[in-house]
Amino acid sequence: MSRAHAESVIKSIIGEIVRECAVRGHAVSDTLVAFMVKAVVLDPRNGFNVDRTLTKQDVQKLEELCLDKLMEKCSPSLDTIKMQVYFDMNYTSRREFLEEIHRVLESRLSTVSREITDSRVTTREELNALYHKIITYILLRSGIGSPTDSKAVQETTAALQSIFPPTELGAFMVLLKRDKEQQLNELTMIVTGIKLFNKASNKEEVLNFHELMPAVLHETLPVTHKAIEDELNASQNLVWKYTALLEKQTNPESQSSECDVPLVLLKQALYNVKQHEVFLKILLADACLCAKHVDILQMELSSHMKLLKETVKSKMSAVPTAKVFPLFKALSQLWSGLQDETELLNILNNIVLNLQPFLASQAKIFSEAYLDGLLEVCEVKTDTQRMNKSPDERIDPAEMKPQEWFLPETTASFTDLPLQYNGVCGYTLVNTDGLLIPGNPHIGVLKHKEKLYVFSSKEAALKFVSSPDDFIAEVAEKAKRSPELIQLLKLHQQFSCVSPYSEIQPGESSLVKPITKCESGTQTDIHPLETNIVKSYEWNEWELRKKAIKLADIRTKVTHSTQTGLSHMRRENVTQTWLPKHAASQCKRNSESNVPKPQVYLAGLRGQRDGRVVKTNLTRSVDE
Repeated sequence: MSRAHAESVIKSIIGEIVRECAVRGHAVSDTLVAFMVKAVVLDPRNGFNVDRTLTKQDVQKLEELCLDKLMEKCSPSLDTIKMQVYFDMNYTSRREFLEEIHRVLESRLSTVSREITDSRVTTREELNALYHKIITYILLRSGIGSPTDSKAVQETTAALQSIFPPTELGAFMVLLKRDKEQQLNELTMIVTGIKLFNKASNKEEVLNFHELMPAVLHETLPVTHKAIEDELNASQNLVWKYTALLEKQTNPESQSSECDVPLVLLKQALYNVKQHEVFLKILLADACLCAKHVDILQMELSSHMKLLKETVKSKMSAVPTAKVFPLFKALSQLWSGLQDETELLNILNNIVLNLQPFLASQAKIFSEAYLDGLLEVCEVKTDTQRMNKSPDERIDPAEMKPQEWFLPETTASFTDLPLQYNGVCGYTLVNTDGLLIPGNPHIGVLKHKEKLYVFSSKEAALKFVSSPDDFIAEVAEKAKRSPELIQLLKLHQQFSCVSPYSEIQPGESSLVKPITKCESGTQTDIHPLETNIVKSYEWNEWELRKKAIKLADIRTKVTHSTQTGLSHMRRENVTQTWLPKHAASQCKRNSESNVPKPQVYLAGLRGQRDGRVVKTNLTRSVDE
């Protein structure tokens, strides 16, 4: 089956399941359906094979199984999967949250900004309306006051007139749109800084800078932090109770005590509240980080405000704008940072509230009174109590030479190590048929195939080390039967054969054969072969064509050879010569010769008009 055809098969399966759920009165998302298809395919009890193409019977069976799973009522397992899908779709990193907050703010203000930058005013009434729009824009962006509050409008108008009087609107109108937007943002920052400074100046000498925080932040920060902590404490208590009850049920020595609650439901309820606890810890860490950033911003706001007050007091006359405007902008940026933290806290609080409905099934099956009744003689242990139970147990790396172990005393940033299975003991998970017991890193952290594992006891660590690959495979099998463990234990890399719909790279109708990957390394010589420069190499295509034509032409020609006397029997010749010598000769006497000088006389050149010229040779004879 081609990948294009497989993709169409997957989309048709997901679309059919979504439509059938809608007919039955349940609205489900494509992502949830894709995840459920993944869970059904991975479960070995359903008998799907990823190495063959789906038939019509397979597709029909897959759709029926997915519908049965999605239509289950009062199912903690389904609620856990829904909770995981919701969190993955709505939670992201702090940076992306802040980018989204800024994007939403820009989209809300885009209409007002466009009206200001695109306006073409011609009358005084239109100029006044434009100036009022600028004031509205500043109020909406700064968040200090409302455009419907007359007092806030008056304060903003006074601050804006001090730096940008209405008479300068003419110069503003001739600017390019980009320059208008830039000046509008600068005016907003300066006016916001002026309003904050005026608000602080109206207070007493000793100013409580908490009063300068956004009003909503006063309420949101403590409420959100406390709400998350309360939810987390409740979820942790439920996790500890379910863990104690499952320990009692899986303990061979306590099998005589009968319990009418199926172990499957107990495990599903445990996974449900455990996943809720994991998500709340993530949200609580983000809320603590927000509180930390708020404290930093408040300190910086206080220092900038004091500096601005000192700058203004030191100048009896007008203060240069080059000194105060940067301070006003700095105040505005700090104020915007506080507003961002407020919005981020609201988002985190909404996520916490939206996670609560996913606990309804387990709360309905196991009410608090019913759960306490099941725990009559059970000892409920917290995670801290479990870790402190055996403080002296410690792996000695010297005794475990083939394996690599990390200990707190020898490892930097030990608490930040990325632990496999989300910090759960893999041996206990396999040995107790799915019980989630947190590992104790102080016993020792095992490094196996570039992954780190922790254990609840030294005995568990030693047994896991004896055959780690078998235990890892067993954990994967547990996750196939309980698909919520894939997200809870962070096993996505082990189950890459089927992708969620949001990341789908389809292969064979959601049964994509996994791509086998392994870590490998190769080493080669720098220069395994001697360099060879071929001088006859030619890269030019036209030159190659020319040579080809020439060779083709030569094939039709006859080659003749001639041998001459110069080329016949050539050999090397050597000749030796005597260099010439200097010689001189002398004659008997010196002699010389001289010839007479030629002389010619012309008679009759003067005095005679018609006379003839007579030439007379007066040269003497050589013999004289």
